[in-house]
Amino acid sequence: MVKLAPSILSADFSRLGEQVQQALDAGAEYIHVDVMDGHFVPNLTIGPPVVAAIAPQVRAAGAVVDVHLMIEKPERLIPAFVEAGADILTVHVETCPHLHRTIQQIKESGVRAGVTLNPATPLVSLEEILSEVDLVLVMSVNPGFGGQSYISASTARIARLRAMLDGRGLGHVELEVDGGIKPNNAALVAKAGATILVAGSAIFNRQKSVAEAIAAFRRELG
Repeated sequence: MVKLAPSILSADFSRLGEQVQQALDAGAEYIHVDVMDGHFVPNLTIGPPVVAAIAPQVRAAGAVVDVHLMIEKPERLIPAFVEAGADILTVHVETCPHLHRTIQQIKESGVRAGVTLNPATPLVSLEEILSEVDLVLVMSVNPGFGGQSYISASTARIARLRAMLDGRGLGHVELEVDGGIKPNNAALVAKAGATILVAGSAIFNRQKSVAEAIAAFRRELG
């Protein structure tokens, strides 16, 4: 079954714990945390204290604290996010000149390691690291802000990456997709090969409850 990872980037931070619990109660398997530094991406978000605040309730529900580091020099903050309670740390190929070393640092810290790349970065940049990671994240928008529209070319890109993973006997590596994911394109993205869908504004919005939004995804995914 395709797993859902509500992104707290779109949550109401005055009610963060409540909204995270609503997502967990509705069956979300992951809680996605977008960390931005205002340098690599044009936005500034949250740090380890927020991860530490929500990690106990996420783990109590049997879900995964999924932290996406959209930051320069991520190796400097890996220990802090591990201590805060991250279960997965995902870094960008664009910010890691010594990517293998950074992935090993994450794994040696006792958490799962993910790697991601921006929409215009060639998939070939992942070839030498795929066997070392637990998760690959495909960005289907340019990172930095929530509420963007899905880049349609991402579907073929997801399918190519799924073929790369399966062709190397790496079907166990999770394929996560983040950006513009909504109920009306969730099934298409899953069919292309995604195993985890990140959704922010489609889940945390004022038009419907978190539970109703997650139920809409489940209906489309079947």
